[in-house]
Amino acid sequence: MLTIVVSNQKGGVGKTTTCVNLAAELGKRGRSVLAVDTDPQANCTSGLGVNASTLRGSLYDVLLGEQPIDDVIIPTAWKGVSLLPSSLDLAGAEIELVSVISRETRLKRRLEGLAGFDVAIVDCPPSLGILTLNALTASDRLLVPIQCEYYALEGLGQLVRTVDLVRETLNPGLSLSGLVLTLCDSRTRLSCEVADEVRSRFGEAVFKTAIPRNVRLSEAPSYGSPIAYYDASSTGAQAYGALAGEVIERWL
Repeated sequence: MLTIVVSNQKGGVGKTTTCVNLAAELGKRGRSVLAVDTDPQANCTSGLGVNASTLRGSLYDVLLGEQPIDDVIIPTAWKGVSLLPSSLDLAGAEIELVSVISRETRLKRRLEGLAGFDVAIVDCPPSLGILTLNALTASDRLLVPIQCEYYALEGLGQLVRTVDLVRETLNPGLSLSGLVLTLCDSRTRLSCEVADEVRSRFGEAVFKTAIPRNVRLSEAPSYGSPIAYYDASSTGAQAYGALAGEVIERWL
């Protein structure tokens, strides 16, 4: 199973949107996908149509309660997509994991025991805490959403330093495997300038597909649906479909 971690320390860049919709698109294309929600806000969980308050277990129970991971994974309504859900309990994991031996590798060890999935897509919190470190340690490929605005470039520098640190200490194979431009508006000069700067700096690591600002894409999470099922004809759905094609070609 290939583990793709979607991470950026900056909030609001489209991490969860990318996780939900990339998982759905890969599932539509015949892959068996496990979405892993490591964010206590559980937006990836709700974005896939699952009510966190009704769950019998979550990632918290897998990391700290010793509950078998197979008992917590649930199917979703979307073809090929299963979910390892989050819950508010996970907010306490940052503190509770501090005293645990090998705390940064707990997610990696749990995922290594899984069978039956082609790919896991991991959604991270917008911070560099123990949960994000667990995800980066488990990562085979790191996918970084970059919002097309000025401050995104500053956040990118911080992320590069984080990746270097994690590679030195926890995951020697970690690198910025792929970057995807999000919330793009080709009508504005700033979006174009940021896109050009990112492509100039990271070259082939940047996916050709850019995700546009799209009203339907913003609406879909409130219906608990990936954009491919909410409005397949929208520009957002077409963009994530193209991104999934690139991910398959490059990594799967």
